[in-house]
Amino acid sequence: MSARPAAFRRPLLAGSTALLTLTAALSGMLTPGPARADSAPLTPADPVTPTTVSADALPTVQINGVAWAQVVVGNTVYVAGKFSSARPAGVRAGTQETPRSNLLAYDIRTGELISSFAPALNGQALSLAASPDGARIYVGGDFTQADGQARSRVAAYSVATGQLVADFRPAVQGQVRAIAATGTTVYLGGTLSAVGGTARNRLAAVTAATGALLPWAPQPGVGPTTGNTLPNNPQQNAATTNDVMGIVVAGPNGQVVVAGKFDSLNGTKATGIGALDGVTGSTRPFAVNSLITNQGVNSAVYSLSTDGTTVFGTAYDYYGPGDLEGTFAASADGGTVRWFADCRGDTYSSFPVNGAVYTASHAHDCRNIGSFAETNPISYYHANAFSVAAAGVNTTALNWNGGKLAGQPAPAHLAWHPTFEAGSYTGQWQAGWSVAGNKDYVVFGGEFPYVNDRAQQGLVRFAASTIAPNKVGPRAIGPSPSLAPRSPEGCG
Repeated sequence: MSARPAAFRRPLLAGSTALLTLTAALSGMLTPGPARADSAPLTPADPVTPTTVSADALPTVQINGVAWAQVVVGNTVYVAGKFSSARPAGVRAGTQETPRSNLLAYDIRTGELISSFAPALNGQALSLAASPDGARIYVGGDFTQADGQARSRVAAYSVATGQLVADFRPAVQGQVRAIAATGTTVYLGGTLSAVGGTARNRLAAVTAATGALLPWAPQPGVGPTTGNTLPNNPQQNAATTNDVMGIVVAGPNGQVVVAGKFDSLNGTKATGIGALDGVTGSTRPFAVNSLITNQGVNSAVYSLSTDGTTVFGTAYDYYGPGDLEGTFAASADGGTVRWFADCRGDTYSSFPVNGAVYTASHAHDCRNIGSFAETNPISYYHANAFSVAAAGVNTTALNWNGGKLAGQPAPAHLAWHPTFEAGSYTGQWQAGWSVAGNKDYVVFGGEFPYVNDRAQQGLVRFAASTIAPNKVGPRAIGPSPSLAPRSPEGCG
């Protein structure tokens, strides 16, 4: 089970401006060699030491709530969440506020709010996806109205005009937690039970043109309750679920990869993650799921991302049967394991770019990949970067999962780690919930109030070193300098 901070105050020390050294790796783990900033590695051509973005937290529009999802189209960052206003960087809450109802956009180059895009959703937004041509974005969540018009949990907006797409209006019953899109089809996942009066089991597909329901109807199944051990909660431990939390289109012939709390797909064992035919919905092989035990009410594969050839998944386990809290990489075609980052600390989002994969998490022990050990009090790494290439193997230095992932390939843990403070808005005491970007920028969204010890609420940007100030060096992979008190209590 992962730990979560029960109380948090502003860190007493910010991210170091010095170039700090990597800690010694465990035996058999490949390391980059002499200490250098990973934004300026000694051998940038080596896939184990890719060039990361700078650790400088760039001024970015702020929000008064939580950002759950982001998608970048060109130079525009679209942000979905639960918030009612936005304000400029460097401005205190309650000052220069601009109304924004759970969806906004800002310029990734400047961090400034885009005034012409001002949708109004009457409930929180949880998921975002862009059409492959970048012409529109799809948003899903709990809302029932968009811009005063009926939109049941999903809507589409034109990127060119910022206006609601009139003809796309599927009526979804249940929360839309995940969206993926092709040029013709929009895939939906979550707790949904029907679309337009036709029953669906957590997954559905509609046409991009009109939102009409398609025959695609895979069946995620529930798993056993064995392994659910939440203290003093027998009702929760006896419950089952098959909710879907992530979807990407990746692999051959329009394959759809889904993730969540389910244990099977169409009756075939597929714990936490699996692949489906994009037209028929039939199950396809996806080998990594034979090694993952995350399913049910207390653990899951939380999110998915892809670079086209590899699928990256993030996971959590809270008194459940799961054996992964970190990140995994698997081939899009067949799901062959690329690597596991077997760190303790629930992981919520990933974004691969330029040979590195960035994650939003609260990692607190990464000994199994030759990285830092847990401290007392616990130190949390909310923003991590790993090599897309495998660099070594997982060990049982921390044998929390019975060594199930020992011997599997592991990535290099890169020195980057800007300092995030956990926020209190959701009551879950997390920092970042979402990470996205493009070739020049990496953007985080969540509920954090400070980054690198400077006020920056909910949204922040990091840039490639060629365009960044480069005033903040990467933090060493070792004990955090944060002195904030935290107590292990579990996470949401």
